[in-house]
Amino acid sequence: MKKLILLGLAIVLSLNACKQQEKRYTQQSPEIDTYKKIIDAYNKQDWEAMTSHYADSAKIMNNVLEKDAITLAELVAVNKKDASFFTSWEYVDGQSDYEMVVTDKGKTYVNFWGTWKGTVAANNKTYTIPTHITAQFKDGKVIKEFGYWDLSKIMLDMQAMEQAAAAAVNDSIN
Repeated sequence: MKKLILLGLAIVLSLNACKQQEKRYTQQSPEIDTYKKIIDAYNKQDWEAMTSHYADSAKIMNNVLEKDAITLAELVAVNKKDASFFTSWEYVDGQSDYEMVVTDKGKTYVNFWGTWKGTVAANNKTYTIPTHITAQFKDGKVIKEFGYWDLSKIMLDMQAMEQAAAAAVNDSIN
């Protein structure tokens, strides 16, 4: 009987511990909702709305190491400059996925996978690029953001257009 009582107590304690365990992985959270707002603001090029979800001291690492991080103001400047090269851009609706994870050290991250699509004004060519972004949250704000995507197709086409333009100028001079 003593063993049965101890077994019952162990089961109750185990169930109670499981109920109190914090959710470490989810696809629904306030942080995910915030990141969806960031993506929406980016699509609309609403930089004020986008940056309102970041801490003032946020570090942005898009295709660079953390030592080469840029500030939020620099991110906005880069995005504005990039936007001038495109007639349109967006993360394709229905082709995105979000998850939130809490690490063993208690850090909260939202992972985003999406398909970015943009049309370059100079050649009217549309590019579709798979993207991954991980944003670290603290107190409801993004404090670090790591973005990864391959721009090589766009860059090669831009270089080719520059070379063609330089050749045309050179031909007109000669």
